[in-house]
Amino acid sequence: MNRRFLALACAAQLLLPALALAQHSHEPMTGVRNEAWLVTWDAAEKAMQLAEAMPANKYAWRPSKDVRSVSEVFMHIAQANYFLPMVMGSNTPMTQDVLMKYDTSEKDKAKVMQALKDSYDFAKHTMEHVQDAELDQKVDFFGKPVTKRMMLMIMAAHSHEHLGQAIAYARMNGVTPPWTAMQQAEAAKKAAEGKKSGY
Repeated sequence: MNRRFLALACAAQLLLPALALAQHSHEPMTGVRNEAWLVTWDAAEKAMQLAEAMPANKYAWRPSKDVRSVSEVFMHIAQANYFLPMVMGSNTPMTQDVLMKYDTSEKDKAKVMQALKDSYDFAKHTMEHVQDAELDQKVDFFGKPVTKRMMLMIMAAHSHEHLGQAIAYARMNGVTPPWTAMQQAEAAKKAAEGKKSGY
């Protein structure tokens, strides 16, 4: 039980700096919109760092023939960052036909990274412009009526779901997530300093 609590506490400590930065950067959002964006932005930062860390020659890699490649995972995240706001009534910069094929439309690393960044800018814009008074309004999500509040939660959850997939892909290709590499480097530095000081 103590180990589980410690793991959760560590995870919370890793999340807090990103949340604080997102909160400072996006003060106009309030309530659940702001909370949804904080969680989404944590995934966004990590997804974009991971997209940069993955070598360009690994963007076509996939663990088996019937699942998404590295580029397709990142483009699928971007696709949802347009599609989910579209369900909420936002005007996307592309037609629905183009959007339906968006996840397989780009394989070049630099262009995938830009698509990912642009999509999170669009997701942020949507969350900023949905009014608190609209959150109880229902929209049609694959035949099921859900509130706009729920759609914000789905946007955040979707980013984290596929961030996890991208982390697994990276690990399978010998790529350590940048935020983990930074923590490991800091821990090694502290350990080395401790040895020098005699502790």
